[in-house]
Amino acid sequence: MSSENGPEQGGAQDAPPEQLALIRETVRRAKTPRAKPRTWRGAALAKELPVARVLVDKGVLHLDRYFDYAVPEELDAEAQPGVRVRVRFGAGRHRVRDGRREGGGLIDGFLVERLAESDYAGPLAALAQVVSPERILDEELLGLVRSVADRYAGSVADVLQLAVPPRNARADKRESGQPLPAPPVPEPGSWARYEQGAAFVAALASGGAPRAVWNALPGPQWAEELARAVAATLASGRGALVVLPDGRTVARADAALTALLGEGRHAVLTADAGPEKRYAQWLAVRRGAVRAVIGTRGAMFAPVRDLGLVALWDDGDDSHSEPHAPQPHAREVLLLRAAQDRCAFLLGGWSCTVDAAQLVETGWARPLVATREQVRGAAPLVRTVGDQDLARDEAARAARLPTLAWQAVREGLRHGPVLVQVPRRGYVPRMACAACRTPARCRHCSGPLEGQESASALRCGWCGREEGAWHCPECGAFRLRAQVVGARRTAEELGRAFPAVPVRTSGREHVLDTVSEAPALIVSTPGAEPVAEGGYAAALLLDGWAMLGRPDLRSGEDALRRWLAAAALVRPQSAGGTVVAVAEPTLRPVQALVRWDPVGHALRELAERAELGFPPVSRMAAVAGPPEAVGGFLGAVALPAEAEVLGPVPLPVTAAGRPRRVGAPPPGEHWERALVRVPPGRGAALAGALKAAQAARTARGSDTAVWVRIDPPDIG
Repeated sequence: MSSENGPEQGGAQDAPPEQLALIRETVRRAKTPRAKPRTWRGAALAKELPVARVLVDKGVLHLDRYFDYAVPEELDAEAQPGVRVRVRFGAGRHRVRDGRREGGGLIDGFLVERLAESDYAGPLAALAQVVSPERILDEELLGLVRSVADRYAGSVADVLQLAVPPRNARADKRESGQPLPAPPVPEPGSWARYEQGAAFVAALASGGAPRAVWNALPGPQWAEELARAVAATLASGRGALVVLPDGRTVARADAALTALLGEGRHAVLTADAGPEKRYAQWLAVRRGAVRAVIGTRGAMFAPVRDLGLVALWDDGDDSHSEPHAPQPHAREVLLLRAAQDRCAFLLGGWSCTVDAAQLVETGWARPLVATREQVRGAAPLVRTVGDQDLARDEAARAARLPTLAWQAVREGLRHGPVLVQVPRRGYVPRMACAACRTPARCRHCSGPLEGQESASALRCGWCGREEGAWHCPECGAFRLRAQVVGARRTAEELGRAFPAVPVRTSGREHVLDTVSEAPALIVSTPGAEPVAEGGYAAALLLDGWAMLGRPDLRSGEDALRRWLAAAALVRPQSAGGTVVAVAEPTLRPVQALVRWDPVGHALRELAERAELGFPPVSRMAAVAGPPEAVGGFLGAVALPAEAEVLGPVPLPVTAAGRPRRVGAPPPGEHWERALVRVPPGRGAALAGALKAAQAARTARGSDTAVWVRIDPPDIG
């Protein structure tokens, strides 16, 4: 025992009684609570509207409702509708003290409204804390969130997590400034190239709400045209919202808006900005200090005041589909906002999706296109290479580059950079006609046919039916072949063929934003093509069969969209721009590329979808999970009478160590998927039935996962 602890030294217990009392009183006076009380036991309630209706941050479907809490008098002034609060959730009815429920864990939530009394007869727990007096959630945003949740069979709490960014305390306390006055009405500029372009800008400037599907001309002017549409909306005293697929397109739109309107008139909402800057920008929009917003997918919920225009660029891009529950698509969210706020709507891109074509066909939107003369003047020359060319050039077949492609590269490198687009690796192979490469499809549901390891018959990847006597509907041939999968090491081949020319790559690991006008070979995967100063002199679109052979209903539409996005970066034909597509020239998407006619391709695809009863003409949902769980779910759900169930069929097993796609089974597990489709007008009933069945499963505490997704982008 040390001398300090020895009994001869004594301690606090040996101090005089009056000294101990003095110490205790000093500590008692100095001790201050570090946080507000959590239960408010014995505290008086607010004299007016003592009940707070709270939306708690619980994404489970059977708790997708409001909960009532008591408002302590000390929180009366701060506890206003729309603020963030913390509450105790999960307290049992038996834990009641002084008329107040206690226990449970602290969770976040939003105060929706204040009431004079609750419809719950038992004792209420008290609000634990008002996190911030900032009123974040108003009736307009809450109505939008509820509409999206109902549309996608999800919970309001899950949608709110997508709509409202996490709070940042420093940004919350920062002032947002005052809004700038409305800018002058801009000139139409390059909008005059389109038949109704000038009229569209004039309608926005006059306070109108035009709805248009915009087929943009190739070239870099699209960003300036978007900026002029935003400026025209701001000139009318209203706000504007533009959603773009990625940070590179956001940067181009940001530069165009800054050049046209100057600094401080728009906010940029992207995940790359960081939590503090992003929340500060979001608050500036919420407070009305900024009236225009551009951003990526998360900006689709931006609380723009007096919304006058919602715009979406390239709605076919996968980035517009939210991977988190309930997985809404930016296009559908903006359509809901256009209907809710009665504002203008602009859906633009170099290509045209089937969904966009349906908006025009139904009369909901008007086409915004250029004349054929304008298209021919802005587009490059597109040439194709088919099987006949490859058969005459066996060396080119081995190298995957025919003679025509080599000639285009050599000629292009004399005048500038050349773009080489290579499909992504990992596409799942399916069967196609050996003669004309038409994908083999089921006679019953038009699903993709695939070979079986243990049998010679084919099986449908959607409905599971076997096909033993297939023949090609296009050419009548009976032979099948596996479709092309992946791409070769194109960059290495080109580097050996052109040793004096620099070869640069742009893809998932490293994406280039821009390249100079100096001669170079730029090998890029779809969606990662950099912009060349002055445009590319030529472009090669390789392995077209791989893109067209994807086992998906949208394979042709998506291939054409990716080709047009790359070809739009090439100089016009008048300046020597050339595009070579290595694909069968008789296929519909290839012909649409040659003619630069994405609208015609989308209309023909829409007619076929209507005949087959597939989206977007019908509404569809995917139900995936272990076989027993999927069967039990489909047996319990009260589907509409018009609903048709396709499948279930097995899903590919996810290999260990491979990235897991959204909705795919966990590594090593065997899942099945069923598709449920209903005719037009019954989508809300389908979503409601699936949501009710899923809520019943979660309420019972089922441990087996069942994934439900409305309008899945990939249905095989």
